[in-house]
Amino acid sequence: MFEKRRAERAVVENGYVETDPVTGRYGRFDEVLGKGATKTVSFSYRAFDEVNGTEVAWNQAMLCDMMRSPEVLERMYSEVHLLSSLCHESIIKFHSSWIDVEHRTFNFITELFASGTLRQYRQRYQQVDIRAVKRWARQILEGLAYLHGHDPPVIHRDLKCDNIFVNGHLGQVKIGDLGLAATLRGAQCKHSVIGTPEFMAPELYEEEYNELADIYSFGMSVLEMLTSEYPYSECSNPAQIYKKVTSGKLPHAFYCIQDPEAKRFVGRCLQKVPGRSSAKELLLDPFLAFEDPAPKNPANDVKNIVSGNHDSLQVTYHHDLDPVVRTTDMTITGKMNTEDDAIYLKVQIADNEGNASNIYFHFDIVNDTPIDVANEMVKELDITDREPAEIAEMIAQAISAASMSGCKEGVLGDWPHVYNCG
Repeated sequence: MFEKRRAERAVVENGYVETDPVTGRYGRFDEVLGKGATKTVSFSYRAFDEVNGTEVAWNQAMLCDMMRSPEVLERMYSEVHLLSSLCHESIIKFHSSWIDVEHRTFNFITELFASGTLRQYRQRYQQVDIRAVKRWARQILEGLAYLHGHDPPVIHRDLKCDNIFVNGHLGQVKIGDLGLAATLRGAQCKHSVIGTPEFMAPELYEEEYNELADIYSFGMSVLEMLTSEYPYSECSNPAQIYKKVTSGKLPHAFYCIQDPEAKRFVGRCLQKVPGRSSAKELLLDPFLAFEDPAPKNPANDVKNIVSGNHDSLQVTYHHDLDPVVRTTDMTITGKMNTEDDAIYLKVQIADNEGNASNIYFHFDIVNDTPIDVANEMVKELDITDREPAEIAEMIAQAISAASMSGCKEGVLGDWPHVYNCG
């Protein structure tokens, strides 16, 4: 009774619509972020985590609706169980779940993506450089490689831009909506036709498929990122889509891709099995080679020389008339202290003779920005062979990786996430 009164008082004092009845840690606001596409009445709301001081997404479905559809209830439980077992920077992060018997709702908390889905984001911002698409594609592929690398592999089965979520201020995307995901037992293929027709691989209709079905869906998603056009939008019904897909006819949008390397890459994803590449293989494709996101300076005609080594991302800048000579190698790593959510950056600088020094920076996630810290580093460390924007990009990636490391046990242990620019 005391816990109930405390929760009711918190609702009144903080403007919550409700708080979680288990711990009182999460408070839900009456702001709908999205509505589920299933047969049930399910919504995602903005909420607040009082322990971490962060905004989260409160996902809620009415049990009475779910009980009328046992397969939907099973799907919801499956998503929660699967999310709770996953930990990767490209997979949406799960926090908690419970059933509210009094209100007959099923609830679970995930991280919040204020920028919405990738489809919404792409429609909102029509002018997107191909380098941004490459960064999104790399992150999604890394998430798929993680899922498919499980034993047995985890297949998403409904990958599309509507199920990929965006942190716009970081340029970060994550795979979500794992309600249709399934594990692949041994060498056996799954035997059910499920997913979104425009993104479904042809083998799905034959009910014999494996994790490579996700790669086909990924290819269609990249197609939408590049063109802002939904695949097979020229078709008026699912029957027409089925006829085209099973006969091997690609959507009209594919032929609208102007960049030849991009078209080749998407085409590689849409190959028939077994010629279709895996997520790990696609990550090594030249199309996804790292490129610096900073805009070129027309006055200086700055060019990028890109290394093909995916494991150690290296970028060198030069000027046609006055080359920039690297005199140092710089590495930035980040680690989150799980006790206070503070992020610490370690900057390692080594000269050409191999002499290295370590400098530590505290990053205030509320008040600091990557470019502010980068400018401070350039000034205090007397860095002359790198631009602040380049260092800021390294810091942003280290912060993103460090934030994900908070899902692991331990405080300030090893520094596993390294972003190198040599």
